[in-house]
Amino acid sequence: MLDRFMSRRAALAFVVGATLVPLTAHAKPVRPRVVVHRDPSCGCCEDWAAHLMVAGFPVAIVNTTKPNAVKQRFGVPQDLWSCHTAEVGGFIVEGHVPSAAIDRLLAEKPNATGLAVAGMPIGSPGMEGGEPETYEVVLFGPQGRRSFARYRGEREL
Repeated sequence: MLDRFMSRRAALAFVVGATLVPLTAHAKPVRPRVVVHRDPSCGCCEDWAAHLMVAGFPVAIVNTTKPNAVKQRFGVPQDLWSCHTAEVGGFIVEGHVPSAAIDRLLAEKPNATGLAVAGMPIGSPGMEGGEPETYEVVLFGPQGRRSFARYRGEREL
């Protein structure tokens, strides 16, 4: 009789599996965790981390009283320094880089150390308020550096 009918265990596995498939079919892809190294007194770093969380990145914040040592350890050129440094998917992200640029970096996986937005441009993620500035997202690494994207606020140009 067991030949003609499913065992209770097989039936239960089928029901559970059929229930979970629709839940996972529409789920967003899991993004890598972003570890943000920042000075604990910097508020815009928290705002940038919130921008990433809204975009779906899990974020961990590491407070440091020596952010410049972190930048040096990760090989960020001094003229590209900003207020925070992040690690994501094997890359370094310096400053107020938009989440869309990070998505592109992770999709393309160029031979580079990472991305940077030098300084703290008004209108960049985490620096909202006031008239947005146009700024460059720079790809940097052992092969040198190049423009990766240009933004005005959070809009790519």
